[in-house]
Amino acid sequence: MSQAEIEEFVIAPRFGVVGTNRVNGPPQLTPVWYLYENQKVYISMFVESAKYKNLRRDPRASICITGDSPDARAVIFSGPVKLFLSGSEPWVGDIIWRLVRRYCENDEEAKMYLESESSSGESSLAVLAPKRIIAHDYN
Repeated sequence: MSQAEIEEFVIAPRFGVVGTNRVNGPPQLTPVWYLYENQKVYISMFVESAKYKNLRRDPRASICITGDSPDARAVIFSGPVKLFLSGSEPWVGDIIWRLVRRYCENDEEAKMYLESESSSGESSLAVLAPKRIIAHDYN
């Protein structure tokens, strides 16, 4: 896939599976919502989550984004991650809003989702700057 085809593919609101490194044992794999902008992948998560704890210890991650059947395409981004707490920088809240909004039908649904999630604990934003991109097009 060309860079333009990759960007067109990942801009759609698909699900991704993020992989982080556990201390011992197999990788931690978690389905996530994501936002791809400016050649970076943004993923929000709670600070109490396993993926957040793994990334604090080891900032390397991958995310695999796949098409739904019969779409046999996939893009895997791998690279270092920087973590930001939800209120740490003014732009973090804006990115989290855009990330959630792309998966919700409208602004009201996105607001309700964010309000319900705020009672679950402190959130953060992971910013993955890909060092490697693997794209498959089996169509």
